[in-house]
Amino acid sequence: MTTTPSPTSRAATALVLAGGGAAGNAWQLGLIAGLADAGLDVTDADVIIGTSAGSTVAAQVSSGTRPHELYAAVLAEVPPAPPGGARQGSGRARQLSGPDYLAWSDRIIAASHDPSDMRRRMGAAALERDTSGGEASRRWRDIVAARLPSLDWPAQAVLITAVDALTGEPVVFDRRSGVDLVDAVAASTSSMTPYRIGDHAYLNGGYRRSENADLATGYERVLVMSPFGGRTRMPLGWGMDLATQVEELRAAGSRVETVFPDARSGEVFDANALDPSTRLPAARGGHEQGRALAERLGRFWR
Repeated sequence: MTTTPSPTSRAATALVLAGGGAAGNAWQLGLIAGLADAGLDVTDADVIIGTSAGSTVAAQVSSGTRPHELYAAVLAEVPPAPPGGARQGSGRARQLSGPDYLAWSDRIIAASHDPSDMRRRMGAAALERDTSGGEASRRWRDIVAARLPSLDWPAQAVLITAVDALTGEPVVFDRRSGVDLVDAVAASTSSMTPYRIGDHAYLNGGYRRSENADLATGYERVLVMSPFGGRTRMPLGWGMDLATQVEELRAAGSRVETVFPDARSGEVFDANALDPSTRLPAARGGHEQGRALAERLGRFWR
């Protein structure tokens, strides 16, 4: 489950899609659609690396569904119900608030000595919360499956990150891992409780490393989309931040471009990024930003 495909040539391209909750997923879909509408299709990357919400995007854009269709689907989503209401398919957002999740995980990060210690502590805390006997994982799998245009791994190289909740070891899923695409995405997007696959349990891929751009080592051109603007909640000395990953990639010979949300998406990339109501402004802002960046990024990508 930890194999990483090597680039086929020094001309290879890598698209890195980071986590960012409901807002991050929508922003990345809008950004990719905006780029495509302006003539730059980055979904043809030789490898797509997805983490947390970015793993959903990776599965969506590699499914054969065109970017404008994925963007249109976000625009067509039914607005969230008022407080106390219920909306089909929004179960995860109702069960988990961004502030609660941040407070829970920040306490664990603050008590940890290094990334390995943090992953082990995070896994133990998540397993302690898991009292559903696997029912929570089954519900989450259904929600994730409903979001994906295809439930099968694409022929294109796609890497999806997670962390083993039992050992704290980083995990990278691909089509050779023996794990279904839906399960890989569900594992990468898990939060305060682990996602179970057979006898294994997994945590959010963002605890492997923030954007996990290091998995693009060896690719000539690396495009990183980071909804949270490269920010990290981990101590900088741990080297999990995007700036460190970019430095490593460039030192190894890669050309790297990073894209962060601009003001067009509004103030949605904060503790409330899990809120479905952030999706529409994030997607529209990402689409406008993609159209504006297409010419510059096109010179880099082609």
